[in-house]
Amino acid sequence: MRPALLVLRDGRIFRGQALGAIGEASGEVIFNTAMSGYQEILTDPSYKGQIVAMTYPLIGNYGVNEEDVESRRPWVNGFIVKEASSIASSFRSATTLDAYLKAHGIVGIQGIDTRALTRHLRDHGAQDGIVSSVAAGPADLVARVRDVPGLVGRDLVAEVTAEAPYTWAQGGWERARGYVAPPPPRCTVVAYDCGIKWNILRQLRMAGCDVTVVPASTPAAAVLELKPDGLFLSNGPGDPEGVPYLIGAVRALLGRVPIFGICLGHQILGLAGGGRTYKLPFGHHGANHPVKDLATGKVAITAQNHGFAVDPDSAERHGWTVTHVNLNDGTCEGLRHREWPAFSVQYHPEASPGPHDANYLFHRFTDLMARKGG
Repeated sequence: MRPALLVLRDGRIFRGQALGAIGEASGEVIFNTAMSGYQEILTDPSYKGQIVAMTYPLIGNYGVNEEDVESRRPWVNGFIVKEASSIASSFRSATTLDAYLKAHGIVGIQGIDTRALTRHLRDHGAQDGIVSSVAAGPADLVARVRDVPGLVGRDLVAEVTAEAPYTWAQGGWERARGYVAPPPPRCTVVAYDCGIKWNILRQLRMAGCDVTVVPASTPAAAVLELKPDGLFLSNGPGDPEGVPYLIGAVRALLGRVPIFGICLGHQILGLAGGGRTYKLPFGHHGANHPVKDLATGKVAITAQNHGFAVDPDSAERHGWTVTHVNLNDGTCEGLRHREWPAFSVQYHPEASPGPHDANYLFHRFTDLMARKGG
């Protein structure tokens, strides 16, 4: 197998074999603790700018199919696994993981000790890195990795958002029928696309929403012209402070229409409402994070993918109440405004991949719109 290298900003070097496309990729190296769902992870626009290392040791054993995608193409900068299965065993599989990565030009590496990499990132923090299957040796990579741009302050949303508004019609997935037609809509929603996952749109439709997706640069006035019953703020990549135009638009819409935000949308809502955000040491990426609902005391196992968080004290000083906390590190996982019809969660209630414990939040959004409209 062709040799490949992973070099981190602090000089740590991992040697393995090439996976996917032959070439070189750079980005912030993070680890994801999901045991499956690699296809959804690859195609989640929130991973733009990052090289994703999977902690589960065998990835690719059920192949890649034509349905389990979360956007129009893969967005990860690079991919790291312990072992990529050469056998794709599933009746839905259309190709292998390696072939899929090759077809989309995604550079990866396998055969490294992903446990050691994960411990290193956990202890020293996520950091920029380069994966290369063309470099003659690590010396040049060690010198160049220091020039890799970090995520702080960068606007990655502009690179993944839609070019023009569009509507969404597809509903949820059933094993016997695949993706089905949703029920008739009961309310209209405008969704800001910061890198929106398709399963979010499916869940909104299944909850009875007629959804129009708009680019992240859409002004508040243009949103109000559509006369929506509610506004949805989607997930997306990078630093929320790197998207000031969206923060300003949401600030102008607060109190005028019910708002629901997920992940980056949660952070944008917090910033628009007067709070601040900060970068986490190594982020939350996976499908097994416990989150407590402070109102009910219930704990949900959640899917997560974020490297930034809302500072709860700054949000509470501006009218927000913290509704959910992460039981691993105590960080803010949910907000609700005390006066305006607005709430958000840091995690992914739509899953894909991950558990569906928090799917009820989509119905909470439709209930909020119904109360506001009634």
